[in-house]
Amino acid sequence: MSHGTTPAPDATPVRRRSASGTSRRTGWVMVLTGTVGWLASFQLAVDGWRLLKDPAYQPPCDISPVVSCGSVMSSPQGDLFGFPNTLLGLGAFAAVSALGVAVLAGARLHRRLWLALDAAALGGVVFAHWLIVQSLYELHQLCPYCVVVWAVTIALFWYLTLHCLERGILPAPRGVMDFVRDTHRMLLGAWYGVITLLVLTRFWPS
Repeated sequence: MSHGTTPAPDATPVRRRSASGTSRRTGWVMVLTGTVGWLASFQLAVDGWRLLKDPAYQPPCDISPVVSCGSVMSSPQGDLFGFPNTLLGLGAFAAVSALGVAVLAGARLHRRLWLALDAAALGGVVFAHWLIVQSLYELHQLCPYCVVVWAVTIALFWYLTLHCLERGILPAPRGVMDFVRDTHRMLLGAWYGVITLLVLTRFWPS
Protein backbone atom coordinates (compact mmCIF):
# COMPACT_ATOMS: atom_id res chain seq x y z
CA MET A 1 0.00 0.00 0.00
CA SER A 2 1.45 3.38 -0.97
CA HIS A 3 1.75 6.21 1.45
CA GLY A 4 1.06 9.58 -0.17
CA THR A 5 2.03 12.89 1.36
CA THR A 6 -0.77 14.88 2.93
CA PRO A 7 -0.80 18.46 4.22
CA ALA A 8 -0.08 18.92 7.87
CA PRO A 9 -3.47 18.51 9.59
CA ASP A 10 -2.93 21.51 11.81
CA ALA A 11 -1.92 24.03 9.11
CA THR A 12 -5.36 25.60 8.82
CA PRO A 13 -5.99 25.68 12.59
CA VAL A 14 -2.63 27.45 13.05
CA ARG A 15 -3.64 30.14 10.58
CA ARG A 16 -7.01 30.46 12.27
CA ARG A 17 -5.42 30.75 15.68
CA SER A 18 -3.06 33.46 14.35
CA ALA A 19 -5.95 35.42 12.84
CA SER A 20 -7.96 35.01 16.04
CA GLY A 21 -5.03 36.23 18.11
CA THR A 22 -4.61 39.28 15.88
CA SER A 23 -8.30 40.12 16.21
CA ARG A 24 -8.27 39.73 20.01
CA ARG A 25 -5.22 41.95 20.33
CA THR A 26 -6.83 44.58 18.14
CA GLY A 27 -10.11 44.27 20.04
CA TRP A 28 -8.38 44.85 23.36
CA VAL A 29 -6.48 47.84 21.96
CA MET A 30 -9.76 49.31 20.70
CA VAL A 31 -11.50 48.79 24.05
CA LEU A 32 -8.62 50.18 26.12
CA THR A 33 -7.79 53.18 23.92
CA GLY A 34 -11.47 53.93 23.40
CA THR A 35 -12.23 53.81 27.12
CA VAL A 36 -9.22 55.87 28.20
CA GLY A 37 -9.76 58.38 25.39
CA TRP A 38 -13.45 58.69 26.23
CA LEU A 39 -12.73 59.28 29.93
CA ALA A 40 -10.15 61.96 29.11
CA SER A 41 -12.55 63.60 26.64
CA PHE A 42 -15.35 63.45 29.19
CA GLN A 43 -13.23 65.16 31.84
CA LEU A 44 -12.28 67.86 29.35
CA ALA A 45 -15.95 68.31 28.43
CA VAL A 46 -16.94 68.65 32.10
CA ASP A 47 -14.20 71.17 32.81
CA GLY A 48 -15.03 73.05 29.61
CA TRP A 49 -18.69 73.29 30.63
CA ARG A 50 -17.78 74.55 34.09
CA LEU A 51 -15.40 77.06 32.58
CA LEU A 52 -18.12 78.26 30.23
CA LYS A 53 -20.49 78.82 33.17
CA ASP A 54 -17.83 80.40 35.36
CA PRO A 55 -14.84 82.02 33.60
CA ALA A 56 -13.08 82.18 36.98
CA TYR A 57 -13.24 78.38 37.37
CA GLN A 58 -9.84 76.70 37.55
CA PRO A 59 -9.77 73.08 36.34
CA PRO A 60 -7.80 70.63 38.52
CA CYS A 61 -5.36 70.13 35.64
CA ASP A 62 -4.24 73.77 35.83
CA ILE A 63 -1.03 72.85 37.60
CA SER A 64 1.42 75.48 36.36
CA PRO A 65 1.84 78.12 33.65
CA VAL A 66 3.02 75.33 31.34
CA VAL A 67 0.73 72.46 32.40
CA SER A 68 -2.79 73.81 32.04
CA CYS A 69 -6.14 72.80 30.54
CA GLY A 70 -8.29 75.91 31.02
CA SER A 71 -6.45 78.23 28.67
CA VAL A 72 -6.05 75.49 26.06
CA MET A 73 -9.79 74.73 26.08
CA SER A 74 -10.57 78.45 25.84
CA SER A 75 -8.30 78.93 22.82
CA PRO A 76 -9.51 78.92 19.20
CA GLN A 77 -7.71 75.59 18.77
CA GLY A 78 -10.04 74.10 21.40
CA ASP A 79 -13.09 74.39 19.12
CA LEU A 80 -11.59 74.29 15.67
CA PHE A 81 -14.78 73.14 13.95
CA GLY A 82 -17.12 75.55 15.70
CA PHE A 83 -17.78 73.27 18.68
CA PRO A 84 -15.52 71.85 21.41
CA ASN A 85 -13.06 69.26 20.16
CA THR A 86 -14.04 67.11 23.13
CA LEU A 87 -17.39 66.32 21.47
CA LEU A 88 -15.49 64.64 18.64
CA GLY A 89 -13.58 62.59 21.17
CA LEU A 90 -16.69 61.54 23.07
CA GLY A 91 -18.39 60.23 19.95
CA ALA A 92 -15.36 58.67 18.27
CA PHE A 93 -13.95 56.91 21.34
CA ALA A 94 -17.37 55.56 22.31
CA ALA A 95 -17.74 54.02 18.84
CA VAL A 96 -14.24 52.54 19.00
CA SER A 97 -14.92 50.96 22.40
CA ALA A 98 -18.22 49.47 21.22
CA LEU A 99 -16.62 47.98 18.11
CA GLY A 100 -13.75 46.65 20.21
CA VAL A 101 -16.21 44.83 22.46
CA ALA A 102 -17.87 43.40 19.35
CA VAL A 103 -14.52 42.14 18.03
CA LEU A 104 -13.72 40.51 21.38
CA ALA A 105 -17.14 38.87 21.32
CA GLY A 106 -16.27 37.24 18.00
CA ALA A 107 -17.80 39.65 15.49
CA ARG A 108 -16.13 39.65 12.07
CA LEU A 109 -16.04 43.23 10.83
CA HIS A 110 -16.26 43.80 7.11
CA ARG A 111 -13.09 44.78 5.27
CA ARG A 112 -14.57 48.18 4.40
CA LEU A 113 -15.32 48.85 8.06
CA TRP A 114 -11.71 48.08 9.01
CA LEU A 115 -10.54 50.44 6.27
CA ALA A 116 -12.95 53.13 7.46
CA LEU A 117 -11.74 52.70 11.05
CA ASP A 118 -8.11 52.96 10.01
CA ALA A 119 -8.80 56.01 7.84
CA ALA A 120 -10.68 57.70 10.69
CA ALA A 121 -7.81 56.89 13.07
CA LEU A 122 -5.36 58.37 10.56
CA GLY A 123 -7.43 61.55 10.51
CA GLY A 124 -7.36 61.55 14.30
CA VAL A 125 -3.57 61.18 14.31
CA VAL A 126 -3.13 64.04 11.85
CA PHE A 127 -5.41 66.23 13.97
CA ALA A 128 -3.58 65.19 17.16
CA HIS A 129 -0.22 66.14 15.68
CA TRP A 130 -1.58 69.49 14.57
CA LEU A 131 -2.73 70.05 18.15
CA ILE A 132 0.71 69.00 19.43
CA VAL A 133 2.35 71.64 17.23
CA GLN A 134 -0.19 74.24 18.35
CA SER A 135 0.32 73.39 22.03
CA LEU A 136 4.11 73.47 21.85
CA TYR A 137 4.74 76.42 19.55
CA GLU A 138 1.58 78.57 19.58
CA LEU A 139 -0.12 78.15 22.96
CA HIS A 140 3.08 77.26 24.83
CA GLN A 141 1.11 75.02 27.18
CA LEU A 142 0.38 71.34 27.71
CA CYS A 143 -3.04 70.01 28.67
CA PRO A 144 -2.59 66.67 30.55
CA TYR A 145 -5.90 65.23 29.34
CA CYS A 146 -5.08 66.26 25.79
CA VAL A 147 -1.76 64.42 26.07
CA VAL A 148 -3.68 61.28 27.06
CA VAL A 149 -5.94 61.67 24.02
CA TRP A 150 -2.93 62.11 21.74
CA ALA A 151 -1.26 58.99 23.15
CA VAL A 152 -4.26 56.69 22.78
CA THR A 153 -5.08 58.05 19.30
CA ILE A 154 -1.57 57.18 18.10
CA ALA A 155 -1.75 53.69 19.64
CA LEU A 156 -5.19 53.09 18.13
CA PHE A 157 -4.06 54.08 14.64
CA TRP A 158 -0.87 52.05 14.93
CA TYR A 159 -2.57 48.81 15.91
CA LEU A 160 -5.49 49.23 13.51
CA THR A 161 -2.95 49.64 10.70
CA LEU A 162 -0.98 46.64 11.93
CA HIS A 163 -4.19 44.58 11.99
CA CYS A 164 -5.06 45.63 8.44
CA LEU A 165 -1.56 44.73 7.24
CA GLU A 166 -1.54 41.34 8.94
CA ARG A 167 -4.97 40.42 7.61
CA GLY A 168 -4.21 41.60 4.07
CA ILE A 169 -6.78 44.39 4.22
CA LEU A 170 -4.04 46.90 3.41
CA PRO A 171 -1.68 45.69 0.65
CA ALA A 172 2.02 45.85 1.45
CA PRO A 173 5.18 44.03 0.35
CA ARG A 174 5.88 40.95 2.46
CA GLY A 175 9.19 42.37 3.67
CA VAL A 176 7.56 45.60 4.86
CA MET A 177 4.76 43.71 6.61
CA ASP A 178 7.20 41.36 8.36
CA PHE A 179 9.38 44.27 9.49
CA VAL A 180 6.47 46.25 10.91
CA ARG A 181 5.01 43.16 12.61
CA ASP A 182 8.33 42.18 14.21
CA THR A 183 9.23 45.69 15.40
CA HIS A 184 5.81 47.28 16.01
CA ARG A 185 6.42 47.85 19.73
CA MET A 186 9.83 49.42 19.14
CA LEU A 187 8.50 51.64 16.35
CA LEU A 188 5.59 52.82 18.49
CA GLY A 189 7.98 53.52 21.35
CA ALA A 190 10.19 55.53 19.01
CA TRP A 191 7.14 57.54 17.88
CA TYR A 192 6.31 58.40 21.48
CA GLY A 193 9.99 59.10 22.11
CA VAL A 194 10.16 61.73 19.37
CA ILE A 195 7.11 63.53 20.77
CA THR A 196 8.56 63.37 24.29
CA LEU A 197 11.83 64.81 23.01
CA LEU A 198 9.98 67.68 21.34
CA VAL A 199 8.17 68.44 24.61
CA LEU A 200 11.36 68.33 26.64
CA THR A 201 13.34 70.52 24.26
CA ARG A 202 10.44 73.01 24.15
CA PHE A 203 9.85 73.33 27.89
CA TRP A 204 13.09 72.22 29.53
CA PRO A 205 14.57 75.16 31.44
CA SER A 206 17.57 76.59 29.62
